[in-house]
Amino acid sequence: MKILVINGPNLTLLGRREPTVYGRATLADIEAMLRLEASRLGMEIEFYQSDIEGELVRRIGEAAGAADGIVLNPAAYTHTSIALRDAIAAVGLPCVEVHLSNTAAREPFRRRSLTAPVCVGVIAGFGADGYRLALLALAQRLGANAKEKSARKGAKR
Repeated sequence: MKILVINGPNLTLLGRREPTVYGRATLADIEAMLRLEASRLGMEIEFYQSDIEGELVRRIGEAAGAADGIVLNPAAYTHTSIALRDAIAAVGLPCVEVHLSNTAAREPFRRRSLTAPVCVGVIAGFGADGYRLALLALAQRLGANAKEKSARKGAKR
């Protein structure tokens, strides 16, 4: 099982940018934590970050056939990008949206996500641990899907 973790704009500034909102963990810290968790779960993991919307859209599109699921922190593009929303919908992979802060408790413009409706779930407000929770959610969902498919194949025999 392979999971692609995609991070949007300004996330390379984690640890320095508004630590009272986003925490002190850096993107490298989050990646290290996820590598350990993925190893424990027997999953492969790949990381991608870009500040450029089109590059994020391209990478999501490339995930089809190359990954089993996506953990996505679209950052500011959460609230503005129809292109990211359409890419997630088109690729057909389960995607969990992650936010370090509780976006529902922030400024009104941060409370609406264009990408959430095409994701299987949203995890927000748990800081860096939200990424780990997203990985666990995908592992459970993909494991359940694999068991379902196996059961259906067995029933057809």
